[in-house]
Amino acid sequence: MSSLRIRIPHGTGLFTPDDKGEGERIDYGALAYDAVTRSRLTALGVGPGWRCLEVGAGTGTISRWLVDEAGVDEVLALDRDPRFVRARPEGRVRTMTADVTDPTLAPGLFDLVHCRFVLMHLPEHADVLRRLADWVAPGGRLVVGDAIDLTTAQLPPSAYQRVMAAMWEALRERIGTDITWVTGYPHLLHELGLQEVGAEIVVPPLTVDAPITAFWANTWRGMRDALEASPLLPPGELDRALVELASPSLAALSPGLITAWGRRAATSPSVVGSG
Repeated sequence: MSSLRIRIPHGTGLFTPDDKGEGERIDYGALAYDAVTRSRLTALGVGPGWRCLEVGAGTGTISRWLVDEAGVDEVLALDRDPRFVRARPEGRVRTMTADVTDPTLAPGLFDLVHCRFVLMHLPEHADVLRRLADWVAPGGRLVVGDAIDLTTAQLPPSAYQRVMAAMWEALRERIGTDITWVTGYPHLLHELGLQEVGAEIVVPPLTVDAPITAFWANTWRGMRDALEASPLLPPGELDRALVELASPSLAALSPGLITAWGRRAATSPSVVGSG
């Protein structure tokens, strides 16, 4: 995933890899958030000697940065469909086709496990988060991130906000997406026995020419059937929201990214509560 880019699980009838422009849509999200992720991983000391696992690798932008710029030894890019990730012939970026919800999955131990815009789409997110923590080597880092939305907390006054609210509801009904729990990330990581837990929230500027604006426009177009069927939207509301996104007078707030991290104790053989 990883990739907003929201990482919508493929095979759900929404945003399949075969959809025209899907790679471009994911890349718009990467343009909006990769700098945030790179800055956080750099601050956590990611670099030479590290083995890294990227869960939900999207188009591979973070995986490639880890080897090309951060200089890590190896990245395993895990995705249900990693076709957009370009593996490296020298083996520093490898791909693994797998479902992170599979309880038998055991990719190994890593100095960094990174997962962005994946868990929010999984009803079993707590179990998956526990397994991610188990894949962190002693002394290593777990870094997770998901969407956080401040735009629909009150009655939406604009077409943009009404469509945003309808989108989250459609995703919840179709695939179980839930972002209501993500502010609890620090507590969840602490409960898993991780140390040096921290979290941050970044909301990118929603301007007419911003990558995040293009991401939302492409996302909504890809969900047109689901959104136009939503009881939350009057006829024509989606098109009015798309006009709003394309207007030079656009003045709204985008959903943002919450990133949380923790370190596994160097002497701990297993994360508390792992199964």
